[in-house]
Amino acid sequence: MWRRSSCPPIPDIGVLRVFAILGILVVFGAVLGGYLMEKGNLLVLVQPAELLIIGGAAVGTLLIANPIHILKDIAGGIGGVFGSSRYDKARYLETLRMMYGVLTKARREGNLAIEQDIEVPQDSKLFAEFPAFLKDHHTRDFVCDTLRMMVTGGVEAFDIDQMMELDMEVQHHDTHQPISALTTVADALPGLGIVAAVLGVVITMQALGGPPAEIGHKVASALVGTFLGILLCYGLVGPISSKMSKAADEERCFTHMLRVLMLAAIKGSPPQISIEIGRRAIPLYVRPSFTEVDQVCRGGGAAAPSAEGGEGKAA
Repeated sequence: MWRRSSCPPIPDIGVLRVFAILGILVVFGAVLGGYLMEKGNLLVLVQPAELLIIGGAAVGTLLIANPIHILKDIAGGIGGVFGSSRYDKARYLETLRMMYGVLTKARREGNLAIEQDIEVPQDSKLFAEFPAFLKDHHTRDFVCDTLRMMVTGGVEAFDIDQMMELDMEVQHHDTHQPISALTTVADALPGLGIVAAVLGVVITMQALGGPPAEIGHKVASALVGTFLGILLCYGLVGPISSKMSKAADEERCFTHMLRVLMLAAIKGSPPQISIEIGRRAIPLYVRPSFTEVDQVCRGGGAAAPSAEGGEGKAA
């Protein structure tokens, strides 16, 4: 007998992504709000030259240090921070249903029955109703390449598991390269802010002997450079790279679920058991219950996500 977890409700992951924008507004709103409470003048903070020095130098270092494919991944990763997660409960349920169909066909008709499906998944009727799987070429290749080893035969389950682990390590390395590059830029921003501030001090020194008000304005402009460098590092670029890292961890968890599921099938477990093993590998906050997975796989339909969003547990 099964019962639902007593864990509190978990908000939808798509809703949680809205907090990225809200967080940025809170950071800048709190900083500027406190500044205004102290009778600060916002116009003093508007220093296009300082922003050009810091932003331009940051972009330049990014271009120097990274090839084009990493730059593209950085742009895509930043866009993903402000979008919904690709690995919510619905995606997991859809994937479990797909794998149940594949493994059931292989068990009933023999492994060779799915050979054409995994060789040309784009033309497969088995995968036709799963567009998210077909568009995600990393996941598609991971699944099809692994099942190809199962169909081919003669490869031990341990060796196939080693192949999957190696594939996951390569994917993990590639996924973290743009994150590492962006983190490096974030760490450099305070230093670039100091560069802008030093240049401001140089300009101030040239103005010595002039009106005190003019000298004060130039000193304030120089200090804004340090302020911007630190704020952009800890209030914007750093948190974005951290969010990208969490998205990479979500992808790794999804691939790990597929790994243990397929390994169970390769070792001879029935489709139902393989699917349950895969379900247990899903992170708790998006793990569907046993009943939800059973309804989706056996009923062929989409189960409505539970309000709790928790896992099913044995009584």
